[in-house]
Amino acid sequence: MKVTIIGTGYVGLTTGVTLAFLGHDVTCLDVDQAKIAQLKNGISPIYEPHLDELLAQVKPKINFTVNVEEALTRAEVIFIAVGTPSLPDGNPNLTYLKSAAQSIGANIQSPYVVIVNKSTVPIGSGNWVESLVKDAYRAQNKNQKSQFVVASNPEFLREGSALADMLYADRVVVGSDDRKGVQVLRDLYKPLIEQTFQSPVFLPRPEGLVSVHFLSSDLQSAELIKYAANAFLALKVSFINEISELSEKVGADITHVARGIGLDSRIGNRFLQAGIGWGGSCFGKDTAALITTGKEYGLQMPITQAARDVNTRQRTRMVEILANELKILKGRKIGILGLAFKPETDDLRDAPAYELAQKLIERGAKVVGFDPIAMDRAKKEWTSLDIVYEKNAEAVFDEADAVLLVTEWNEFRKINFESCVSKMKNKLILDGRSFYEKAPFQKLGVKLITLGRSQ
Repeated sequence: MKVTIIGTGYVGLTTGVTLAFLGHDVTCLDVDQAKIAQLKNGISPIYEPHLDELLAQVKPKINFTVNVEEALTRAEVIFIAVGTPSLPDGNPNLTYLKSAAQSIGANIQSPYVVIVNKSTVPIGSGNWVESLVKDAYRAQNKNQKSQFVVASNPEFLREGSALADMLYADRVVVGSDDRKGVQVLRDLYKPLIEQTFQSPVFLPRPEGLVSVHFLSSDLQSAELIKYAANAFLALKVSFINEISELSEKVGADITHVARGIGLDSRIGNRFLQAGIGWGGSCFGKDTAALITTGKEYGLQMPITQAARDVNTRQRTRMVEILANELKILKGRKIGILGLAFKPETDDLRDAPAYELAQKLIERGAKVVGFDPIAMDRAKKEWTSLDIVYEKNAEAVFDEADAVLLVTEWNEFRKINFESCVSKMKNKLILDGRSFYEKAPFQKLGVKLITLGRSQ
C-alpha cells in the first residue's frame, strides 16, 4: 500500500520504518527541513536502538519529504503522528493535529483514503479530524471524488524498545465505524498480525510468538484505550513508589515486596520497579488529559490524580533525603548519573533529572551530570539549567559531596567505584532506581541510600 506518515518523531518514524520493512511504500512528511535532510542521508534524528540499522535496510521502500502535495496526493493510508504536548490546563495542544488534518483535506486525490490518528488525542478527536478534512476538501472545489474515513490506531510503544514493540506487539487496536476502513488497516498490518515476515537479524522474534491480537472497536473506545492503558501503568508505578516509602519506615526491602506481589499472575511484575517515578512524553501528558476530559463531563478522577501526586512526591523525596544527609546543600557539588527519562533513549521530556537538578540549583548546589546518549540534546534543550556536563561517568564523582543515580543505564554498573569514590568529598550515593546492591559499597565505606530500602 501507499502509506504517508505525517510527523517524524518517535512514533511517526518508528511506524514509518516498520511499515516499510513490512513491504509498503512509505513517505514520511515533516515541516522540519533539517530533520528531513538528516533522514534522507540515513541518519535518525532520535536515538532508538536498531533504528539506524532498519532505516538502512528499508531505504528502497521509504521516502522523506517536506513537500505536502508529494506526500499526500497518492496516499491510500495516511497516519497523523504529530506532537500533542500538554497545555497548562492539562488539555493536549491540537495545533499540529489541526494543521495536518487541513493539509490532508486540501491534497488527497486517491479514490479511497484511510486517515489514521496515531497521535494520542482526546476522545472525540476522530470526529473533529473528519470534519476538518471534509471542510478543507470541499474548499478546494475538486472535480474528482475521493472517499475518506478516519480511524484511530493508538500506539503502545516504549522508547528504547519501540521497534520490537511495533514488530512484536501485544495487540493492534483499530477504532472505526467504517468496516472497509478497518479491513484496510487489517490488511496493512497483516504480515505483523500473522507474523509472516522474516525477522531482522538484530531483532529476533520472541520465542513462541505466532500471531498478534487484532482488536477492532468503535472510534471513541480506541481513543480511550490508549489513555486508560497509560493511566493504569502510571498507577502501577506510583503504587509501588508509595509502598516503597512505607517499606523504608517498617524496615522492608521494596525489591522483595515488588517481586512478591509481581509473581501474582493477576498483577504481573512489569512497572513495579520502585524509584523516582515516571517521566517521558506519555504518562504525564496522558494522565493530565484523562483528568481534564473527566472534568469536561463533570467527573472527578481521584485515582489518576493520586498517581500524579505520588509521582511528583518521589522527586521531592530525593532532594529531601539529600538535604537530611548533607544538612546544607548550598555550595555542595552534586553529581547526577543519567539525564534521559529512561535508558536506551535520548528523550528528555519530563525527565526526573531535570527537576532534580532544578531543585538542587535553587538551593545553591553545584550540579554536574553525565548521560551516555542524551548529553548533546540536554545541552541544546536545558539551556535554562546551570548544569555542568562531564565527559564521562567517572568525572561526576570528582570532589562530589553526593552522586544521584537517576537513569539506570547498564554502563553505570561497570563504573570503577573503588577509584571513583576515593575522589569524592563525601562518600554518599543515592540510588533512585534500586539499581545497585548495598554490600559492595559497604566494603568501600560508601553510604548507599536506595528508595524503598531501610538504611
